Amino acid sequence: MLLLWVSLVAVSALAVQAPGAGEQRRGAAKVPNVVLVVSDSFDGRLTFHPGSQVVKLPFINFMKAHGTSFLNAYTNSPICCPSRAAMWSGLFTHLTESWNNFKGLDPNYTTWMDVMERHGYRTQKFGKLDYTSGHHSISNRVEAWTRDVAFLLRQEGRPMVNLIHNRTKVRVMERDWQNTDKAINWLRKEAINYTEPFVLYLGLNLPHPYPSPSSGENFGSSTFHTSLYWLGKVSRDAIKIPKWSPLSEMHPVDYYSSYTKNCTGRFTEKEIKNIRAFYYAMCAETDAMLGEIILALHQLDLLQKTIVIYSSDHGELAMEHRQFYKMSMYEASAHVPLLMMGPGIKVDLQVSNVVSLVDIYPTMLDIAGIPLPQNLSGYSLLPLSSETFKNEHKVKNLHPPWILSEFHGCNVNASTYMLRTNHWKYIAYSDGASVLPQLFDLSSDPDELTNVAVKFPEITYSLDQKLRSIINYPKVSASVHQYNKEQFIKWKQSIGQNYSNVIANLRWHQDWQKEPRKYESAIDQWLKTHMNPRAV
Repeated sequence: MLLLWVSLVAVSALAVQAPGAGEQRRGAAKVPNVVLVVSDSFDGRLTFHPGSQVVKLPFINFMKAHGTSFLNAYTNSPICCPSRAAMWSGLFTHLTESWNNFKGLDPNYTTWMDVMERHGYRTQKFGKLDYTSGHHSISNRVEAWTRDVAFLLRQEGRPMVNLIHNRTKVRVMERDWQNTDKAINWLRKEAINYTEPFVLYLGLNLPHPYPSPSSGENFGSSTFHTSLYWLGKVSRDAIKIPKWSPLSEMHPVDYYSSYTKNCTGRFTEKEIKNIRAFYYAMCAETDAMLGEIILALHQLDLLQKTIVIYSSDHGELAMEHRQFYKMSMYEASAHVPLLMMGPGIKVDLQVSNVVSLVDIYPTMLDIAGIPLPQNLSGYSLLPLSSETFKNEHKVKNLHPPWILSEFHGCNVNASTYMLRTNHWKYIAYSDGASVLPQLFDLSSDPDELTNVAVKFPEITYSLDQKLRSIINYPKVSASVHQYNKEQFIKWKQSIGQNYSNVIANLRWHQDWQKEPRKYESAIDQWLKTHMNPRAV
């Protein structure tokens, strides 16, 4: 790691004339290379003040100083597969129908990388992709399909921490480090020899929580795991203990989420602080992998010719709002990092406009000088990040002053829709009538503790009308509801006589096995409601 820090100093010394200097313009004979690094579960608020005070992230800070950072970047769906489907397709979740971690894009879907390859880019990808259909566990699927059923079952393990007592242990998430090594090896042995521009994608699993034991109280992926080395990068005194509403006062969807995530029990302040500290340490390890890519580009004299982009599929609640994981429209879950640096990208620029992951698709094509399709949900970020490109976009293709995020998966018992504008965040549920909406003024309530939807009915109505002009969300919710039932019926028929045994031993087994007949009956009742009798 000493070499890494020495190299960082060297890169910093060159940076004034390197990534953001803009010497290689759009009109140059050769378009730039592109490297996109996407991690998992990274809270975007850690990339700027005051969140940046809690953990040392030297390479994210390097990108901020020598590029453009987007202060209000959001996921289009706060869960892995639907979020990544939006990023790779440039389309909102309801347009691709990527409803849950099992339902993503078709494997043959044309992504931005496919388009760039057709236009002469050499392409390569390593690590976590997770944007196509067919992945994740049976439990994950069944939990998503049955979220409308009238029962409440714990689906996750109680969040916990696990420490490696080694102050020199750097490579904790070995698989991510291996993929980082593969990407660097490709740069050194392949990319360096190309005469054509290249685009490289690296997907990291960190700082996603680790799997927990498959039996007992702790199951699922609820373990925050790190070493003393990374924990030393965290400023423990700066860790904020989040405020929680009493269980009786929680929004009903929040209560469902907290219960299914096994977070309604008692947590000591030490437990909460440890979970948050370990999560921040996992973010520090993620930053180091990003740094290895930047340093490799520098050592190969590619940094001045390459636009580097860093983002994440969603954030991590880390015990805010009495939850861990994601699956929520609260800032910790929905706010993602988004940083860019390289030729033509403005240096030390912080953009406050709201943007989202669907904007990556048109941005990648715009960098390559490829005409943008007309059907995309996203907009190129180049007009916001570079003076070089802004004149081409004065009249059209300017980013609207809102972003859309939606969620239809497990741990939330109603389809959820978030419209984020200047300082307002509006969250609607289901059909817009059966579940009360939420409205937060992020300028005065950044922790989202006070729902002001009733206090400001005109604003609530106005934002709801705007949301409905973008997406007919009651109709989408009904479609997801029908899809869930149809998929559950197909799955139930596929396992035949083993159904009772299989469903009783999914992640909710501890609660289910106390009253199995009660829960099977609840599912039977759900299937009979608003369903074609022949299908049942």
